[in-house]
Amino acid sequence: MTTFSPSLLYHHLLLSLLVILLHARLCPAAGGSWSVLLPSIGISAMHMQLLPNDRVVTYDRTDFGVSNISLPNGKCRPNSTDCSAHSVEYDVGSNTVRPLMVLTNVWCSSGTLMPDGTLIQTGGWADGYRRVRTYKSCRTCDWKEIPDGLNQQRWYATNHLLPNGRQIIIGGRQAFNYEFYPKKSATENSPSFPFLVQTNDPNVENNLYPFVFLYPDGNLFVFANNRAILFDYSKNQVVKTYPTIPGGQPRNYPSTGSAVLLPLRIKKGVVDTVEVLVCGGAPTGAFVNANNGKFDGALDTCGRIKISDPNPQWVMETMPMARVMGDMLLLPNGHVLIINGASAGVAGWELGRNPVLSPVIYTPDNQIGSRFEVQNPSTKPRVYHSTAVLLRDGRVLVGGSNPHDKYVFTNVLYPTELSLEAFSPSYLDSNSSSLRPRIISPKNKFNIRYGKRVAITFTVSGPVDLKLVTVTLMSPSFNTHSFSMNQRLLVLDSTNSAKAVGKSTYKVGVVAPPSGNIAPAGNYMLFVVHKDIPSPGIWVQIRR
Repeated sequence: MTTFSPSLLYHHLLLSLLVILLHARLCPAAGGSWSVLLPSIGISAMHMQLLPNDRVVTYDRTDFGVSNISLPNGKCRPNSTDCSAHSVEYDVGSNTVRPLMVLTNVWCSSGTLMPDGTLIQTGGWADGYRRVRTYKSCRTCDWKEIPDGLNQQRWYATNHLLPNGRQIIIGGRQAFNYEFYPKKSATENSPSFPFLVQTNDPNVENNLYPFVFLYPDGNLFVFANNRAILFDYSKNQVVKTYPTIPGGQPRNYPSTGSAVLLPLRIKKGVVDTVEVLVCGGAPTGAFVNANNGKFDGALDTCGRIKISDPNPQWVMETMPMARVMGDMLLLPNGHVLIINGASAGVAGWELGRNPVLSPVIYTPDNQIGSRFEVQNPSTKPRVYHSTAVLLRDGRVLVGGSNPHDKYVFTNVLYPTELSLEAFSPSYLDSNSSSLRPRIISPKNKFNIRYGKRVAITFTVSGPVDLKLVTVTLMSPSFNTHSFSMNQRLLVLDSTNSAKAVGKSTYKVGVVAPPSGNIAPAGNYMLFVVHKDIPSPGIWVQIRR
């Protein structure tokens, strides 16, 4: 039996206590809660979009095999014996799903919610390469398809809504160019985009599903692999080249990290500070190694860059745990949720290991070193082909996970996951109810116009600090493969105008965004936030 001297034991205990204290500082007490909404929606939610009627359209791919939900009324896809659905519409209010029929393969596609509330989805695989599909939600509506709606094959592309009401579709596998939809003419071309050639790692890529954000001057910030540019798509010109992220490790598919445009604060019609946060991914060589059975640990770093600075530089931060294939979602209070993913391997069939079950909240305005807070874990691995979107009530809808090329439920490490869960951030805890605003007016589905003043009346049952009331606008994003396209949170200019107007009743005046460069016309969720506790949102539509 081994014995230790009192002095050695004392130093050992002291060291252990120091490690515990350091860990506690880096990983504060867990928060948030999980609930299973539906044990099965019949498909695995590989792509997801919240619609402005509080329904979520989701789909996987047409060649997974027969799904666990049938098409209605005995329908089958044309020229197919598969009579099961590969898309469903989830009704948040009734917690039910309705099967939909996609005609061609939507695997690893992309999309954008258009200003009129129509989801325009583009590309896919094989017979879906150049398809455009539209979905406008109603009780009996279904997908419509436009053959050859795209100039180029789009598989693993990224879409973004533009100030002029069209969407840009950037890249895709072996597609080093971009195009627009809807088309202005049948002869509209697809300009080449050399940046995608420059960021393409031979035989690996590492630049698929590039991270794209609309900059407030109308240009696009495009991040691919390990670096970024500011791009004038109308002139096909690079406006600015940003430094390579320190370490030079890849952050895009298949070394899949994630990214967000941090909240844009509008003051007197101007956004002074524009920042991007990129987190996670896999190290150089991880894709080749994973295909040979060696699963490298994921990256545990985030890079944050103030892209509005004259000389922008990356500032690196360390997450509480490494993560690849994680999703990054903006929350109504301006915090960032990092959720889903694995701690080893890369994106691809059977190439990820060690699911990360605990989400993390990142608070951008905290001091560096105290921005991350680990949340309570789920019990369900959400690895390759998982999704997450913010709902209007402040919960986060989580679905998907299928690292197999078919539906596989047994005798594998991570079975195909058909369930839907909700993650409720701690701002939804019952002990925050007395701080939670509730919007009285305007009513849901309210129209606002650029630069116009909007008066919002809300109630709070407990004490209110009027200096800690803000109003935010959130765009509903298209989520797939760890990136939420079109994700954007605006903090509206209220000039500290919140005031009491009655018992537990308050009013705040805000100014709508000044232009489509800052907020493209379309549907947004509006929240009143008090002491970081958001109200349930209301839908508003910004009209040009």
